[in-house]
Amino acid sequence: MLDRLQWFREMPKSWLDWEPIDGGLAAHRQLRERLPDAECLVQARHLPQALAATREAPRLGWNPLQWRRASAPRELSSESKVQMVWANMALHREPSPEGLMRQWHRLVDTGGFLMFSCFGPDTLRELRAVYAAQGWPAPSHDFVDMHDLGDMLVHAGFAEPVMDMERIVLTYSGAEPLLAELRGLGRNLNAARWPNCRGRAWRRQLVRALEEGLPRDDQGRLSLTFEVVYGHAFKAAPKLAVAPNATVGVDDFRAMLKGSRR
Repeated sequence: MLDRLQWFREMPKSWLDWEPIDGGLAAHRQLRERLPDAECLVQARHLPQALAATREAPRLGWNPLQWRRASAPRELSSESKVQMVWANMALHREPSPEGLMRQWHRLVDTGGFLMFSCFGPDTLRELRAVYAAQGWPAPSHDFVDMHDLGDMLVHAGFAEPVMDMERIVLTYSGAEPLLAELRGLGRNLNAARWPNCRGRAWRRQLVRALEEGLPRDDQGRLSLTFEVVYGHAFKAAPKLAVAPNATVGVDDFRAMLKGSRR
């Protein structure tokens, strides 16, 4: 996602990091360095922890004239508008992806853009095969195809969506570290999942099934595929519907006036 910023002619002067802890604090810091003068806002389920985690230490050096304290990200308010929404690995956690896109669309200022990434349908395909062979419910909900995500962006009000994807294969020394990492990657939104907690005997069966059923690389490490979908789209100036009477919001009317002046 950071590499894709070079495609934009103008860098945003304000941006919102959606769930920065889930999206990676390293990526958050790199983006702050890429946009040193841009105002940063944060939206998170656990906002105090997110604000604390994204706060930067004072930048000190030998020259006191260069000392400065980096501005801390602030909380998103009900009136906030930003030129870029940055949502790294957040969309696949939502039961209603298009609903979240509509929320992002309201937050982006006219002429601004959305950048996001999420898991695609090939994610965990090896793990799904193991669960199917055991007769168990799927280990996660189905992830949305990138073409369907592009359609959702248009329905949510965005323009010119650009989608692409890549497949990444991660390897693990055994089932235990694999399960530990999967626990930190998100929620299982599968409606047919087990409604109750499983016991120790089932966990031992799970570990054994993973060790025996997952493919291994040349070094004998367990392999899992992750399909990562990347997308970005713009918020275009609103178009006034042709009708005898029409209602236009103040913000949309201002955006239309700016567009006509250009």
